Amino acid sequence: MRAWRVVRPGPMATGPLEAVRAPVPRPAAGELLVRVLVCGVCRTDLHVAEDDLPVHRPGVTPGHEVVGEVVALGADVTGFAAGDRVGIAWLRATCGHCRYCRSGRENLCPESRYTGWDADGGYAEYAVVTAAYALPLPGGYRDDELAPLLCAGLIGYRALLRAELPEGGRLGIYGFGGSAHLTAQVALARGAEVHVLTRSAAARELALALGAASAGDAAAPPPEPLDSAILFAPVGDLVRPALAALDRGGTLAIAGIHLSDVPPLNYQRHLFQERQIRSVTANTRADAREFLDFAGRHHLAVSTVPYALDAADRALTDLAGDRVTGAAVLRV
Repeated sequence: MRAWRVVRPGPMATGPLEAVRAPVPRPAAGELLVRVLVCGVCRTDLHVAEDDLPVHRPGVTPGHEVVGEVVALGADVTGFAAGDRVGIAWLRATCGHCRYCRSGRENLCPESRYTGWDADGGYAEYAVVTAAYALPLPGGYRDDELAPLLCAGLIGYRALLRAELPEGGRLGIYGFGGSAHLTAQVALARGAEVHVLTRSAAARELALALGAASAGDAAAPPPEPLDSAILFAPVGDLVRPALAALDRGGTLAIAGIHLSDVPPLNYQRHLFQERQIRSVTANTRADAREFLDFAGRHHLAVSTVPYALDAADRALTDLAGDRVTGAAVLRV
């Protein structure tokens, strides 16, 4: 099968990915073999390729927004059949018995494992997944539209929960790419007022078209104080303006797995009056099921830019250069 591997982690200009021919994997007990139809291109893939995240598996195949079709089942798998359509997401495995797993916080499991980082992902023609972590897919979407829901949508949903947006509240979104444009729609569907702050003129146009109340530059304050904010851009310098834009008691959630250094904060200007900052660590399977059920009941407009599997390195290069409006996807 065709696949991509991260063989020389580093800036995209140095060619960290290599196209290879690899054997089709075999599903072990409890696993599904999935023929990949579409795989989303996520900024986390870029962090894996560019060595922003430490290497967990040398030569790993990236990709964790996989829409595919089950073609074979390992021993002891029930509830699935060949031909079923499933999603493969970032969270791949947890221990199931630690205090985090037992309390519904499996995303914090110390033994958690991740698709496209600890194990091969979807930049390939086939992938395997433990059946217990394969996700059902909502109807009413094309494959291209489904793929970004499986990470961009999921992590944005988790970030929205962490931001504790009050009913009918004002939400600020910093950065407006694959994840943010989906999260904005979830917030809008729940009755929120959304203000988008991003340096991209094209992203500002998309935000307004989707129903944002305003769209301005990321360094400028929004037109009114925010109840909550989510930082999607991996830029630590934006933490200060985002916190300063919060009203009293507001919460800033940082959605990325990687963030550049945060400059020093001024307590009075940025944190006083019970403003708070929260990180986001993956999502639970319960989050995934809840979000995908929401997406099935409220059709989300998913803006995608398609690439062929053979152009995965170009897709990541475009993402690194902020040349993708919406979400890039690989058609396999």
